[in-house]
Amino acid sequence: MADIGAKTEAAPADAMPLFYSRPEALNPARHGSLGLTARGDFAFARTAHAIPVVASEMPAAMRSYPIVFIGPAKSPVIITGVRQGENLFVDADGRWTAPHYVPAYVRRYPFILAEDPTTAGRLTLCVDRASERVIDQLMAPFREDKIAPFFSGAEPTEATKQALAFCNQFQIDFRATREMIDRIDAHGLFSPRQSKVTLEGGEVLNLTDFQVIDEPAFNKLSDEAFLDLRKSGALGLLYCHLASTNSWTSLVHQASLRKVDGVKGG
Repeated sequence: MADIGAKTEAAPADAMPLFYSRPEALNPARHGSLGLTARGDFAFARTAHAIPVVASEMPAAMRSYPIVFIGPAKSPVIITGVRQGENLFVDADGRWTAPHYVPAYVRRYPFILAEDPTTAGRLTLCVDRASERVIDQLMAPFREDKIAPFFSGAEPTEATKQALAFCNQFQIDFRATREMIDRIDAHGLFSPRQSKVTLEGGEVLNLTDFQVIDEPAFNKLSDEAFLDLRKSGALGLLYCHLASTNSWTSLVHQASLRKVDGVKGG
């Protein structure tokens, strides 16, 4: 029996968000010689069976993954595996399986916005120094892939500016999603659920510790409550979640493919 869980931006202050272990505020004095490898390697996500997602990307994500809600905050996540520690969409070479959608939370890594301890409430761009994609430019002559530097002298490069813009937009979407979740929760629409998954070959897995939208309760909402959800923008999130239940089949198919590949590889 596997529980579904992932650390999110709403995690306690002493808990690192999923994927991150050594985030440092970017500055030219400390990181002037560093850069980011251009290689699209998602090996860092290979063990993530649940990944945070924001409302704006749910229309794309729902086609490949079930969307559920976890923890006291009812944080939305996509389910990428049926066993803990296994992402069925990242192969042995660190490639994300095409044509499946790569969530923004994954594409953002190794960057993240974090609170600046010197200025309360102010967010600053950080990079996970533990990431294998963060490279010292002195190593560039020994590598086949290109390295995009973080700084040119004391000034941020275009790559760093793009990372900041991406993280800023993610933060905006994250806050908007939280407001939608709060409105849905205010109407009592979340319900604990577990799912039984049967793989080809007969193996049965029970997934637990997540919540879904109670569709019968949603259909019984008053006109006033429905209008409240519409005005808050939460209806799109809600409908994407409900539609994503069809993607459990896709997940089982992906698990079956992985098992077949494993047998061939053995």
